[in-house]
Amino acid sequence: MVRFERFERKPYREIPNINERIRAREVRLISETGEMLGVMPTMQAVKIAKEKGYDLVVVSSGEQQTPVAKIMDYGKFKFETEKKARGARKKQRVIDVKEIKMGYKIDKHDYLVHVKKAEKFLSQDGDKVKVTVVLRGREMEHKYLAIELIKRFVDDTAQWGLPEKLPKMEGKMALVILNPLPHPNKK
Repeated sequence: MVRFERFERKPYREIPNINERIRAREVRLISETGEMLGVMPTMQAVKIAKEKGYDLVVVSSGEQQTPVAKIMDYGKFKFETEKKARGARKKQRVIDVKEIKMGYKIDKHDYLVHVKKAEKFLSQDGDKVKVTVVLRGREMEHKYLAIELIKRFVDDTAQWGLPEKLPKMEGKMALVILNPLPHPNKK
């Protein structure tokens, strides 16, 4: 027997309680200027709001017996709240974690390339850097060399970033995470 999947329902979107959608019998009414008009039947409050050219919006339903409703221009209110949310998202800075992997038998010039990459990540991009030294096979007997390499790396990049914690071993890897230093010219 073949079963066909039904259409997926769209996620529930909360529709605000405005005008005729308000289910309460009575509301505590606040005017568009902010003054308290008192408790009155919902239909009468909607009528007052419509006469003034505004909407009646439930501000707080809470645990009170009569919800608080305010007369306001709902479209303008919604636009302002969305504008504030967009502004808040725009100001957020997402910090990425860049990873630099190497072995403890790394050559001097390869090591310097990794230091330059870390400098770019920390100073220009403002990202965190995760430095890992991978140990394979019998190299596990020389864990101290991997920790020494990471400590040297931390010392060489100290002017651009500081470690979150001390270098440590996790399985077959020695690692440390470097945080960028705050720059005086950046806000």
